[in-house]
Amino acid sequence: MRVWALCVLLLLAGPIVPLSNAQQPDIVQEHWYHSYATLTTDVNAWADDHPDIVDLAIAGQTELGKNLWVVRISDWSNETKPDGTAKEIVYIDGGHHGNEHLGTELAFLTAKFYIEGWAAGEQEAIDVLTNTEIHVLIMLNADGNDLDTRWNINQVDLNRNYDHHWNEQDETQPGSGPFSEAETAANANYMQTEVPDADLYITMHTGVWIMLHPWGYIPDQPIDWELYHFIRDDVNANISDIPIRNANQGLYPNSGTSRDYGYGIMGYPTFTFETDDEQWLLGTVEALSDRLGEELDVMRYLIDNVWYWRARLDIASMTVMDDSVEVDINNFGRSTTNNASLQYVDSDGTVVWTSPFIAINATNSTSAAFDFDSSILVPEGSWALNYQVRIVESSRWVNETINSSSYTLIQTDDGAFLVGYGVFNSVSIIVGFVAAAAFVQKQDRLQRPSKGIEKDL
Repeated sequence: MRVWALCVLLLLAGPIVPLSNAQQPDIVQEHWYHSYATLTTDVNAWADDHPDIVDLAIAGQTELGKNLWVVRISDWSNETKPDGTAKEIVYIDGGHHGNEHLGTELAFLTAKFYIEGWAAGEQEAIDVLTNTEIHVLIMLNADGNDLDTRWNINQVDLNRNYDHHWNEQDETQPGSGPFSEAETAANANYMQTEVPDADLYITMHTGVWIMLHPWGYIPDQPIDWELYHFIRDDVNANISDIPIRNANQGLYPNSGTSRDYGYGIMGYPTFTFETDDEQWLLGTVEALSDRLGEELDVMRYLIDNVWYWRARLDIASMTVMDDSVEVDINNFGRSTTNNASLQYVDSDGTVVWTSPFIAINATNSTSAAFDFDSSILVPEGSWALNYQVRIVESSRWVNETINSSSYTLIQTDDGAFLVGYGVFNSVSIIVGFVAAAAFVQKQDRLQRPSKGIEKDL
């Protein structure tokens, strides 16, 4: 039925360019759900037409050998942001359940938005792709998709097959064991090897109009509830009234899901995005870009503001004296961290002093003072902040050097000036922001989550 109907739509579309050289015409693209064949055509066309921003990869194969295409989107002319720091990473997958076509199409439309926006010179897309890598595995269950069934070819529910509290809820068809299926094993391997440092993971489904965050296997709120509740409140106030809930209570208890795996094992902030289930056979009368327009606006918000979905620590000031260190630290991110520490590193790169842990709430400031022996200071030494980007134990650690160009020299008690590290008495070092412009920029960005998307819609 799918092939016959697709052929009819292609004929109705009139003369078109060969499928091997371009995406499907709008009459198909906007009204017909993807098969594996049409998706393969489209993602390869993206890679051919936009090699500057589209890198097409294969995460693995389905049980029947279909490629798991990953569309990787960024400004690949630069490996880093313009300031030399690492780009943020977003990971998206769709199509765990083969018959949940709207979720798959939302993943497709998200990739399409940034690719076509870049090509059209739209500033939002340019800004995102300059600073971010977006990895989209659009159709995980390609075998089930083409059979229009929830399960994979082995009759396993792929979204119950992950190695995180697998089958604790007596799930239906979770497989013979964690990662027993080629699709989920490949997806987890991609997370671990290609995007281990992602600051956003969204898995897309269809069924009930809702966004679900951890946990699913227990009713508890995630330890990073502050981040999730901020996103909920900001989305509901400015973009959409879609419910955003803990999965266990917002929908039903479930275990072995990719969402809980992404948060509990990988340490990502994760969401299950459920579009509603008003699907019509294998296509839609309303254009998909209109049908899923509100959902895409939410995706834009989450991606455009990915910089905030972790702790972002900056030294406001630091005073070093003979026997103590005093520090003021700002957190510009929306996540709390409770185990940050200040470190001093000698000229050989060895950490020779570490402060006790410091807890710093999201978008907040903290002051702390520690005992310190200034005799360990050396001219080639450096200071750093070491911390986890979120509270969940699986989140990654970062070690960020405090830029020496931001040190301000001030007068000592005896009238001398500091010219370098060494043994000295009653000396203070003030560490500020690298430039006032950087501070102003970050303050401005704090306003964007509630205003930036709203202005453009």
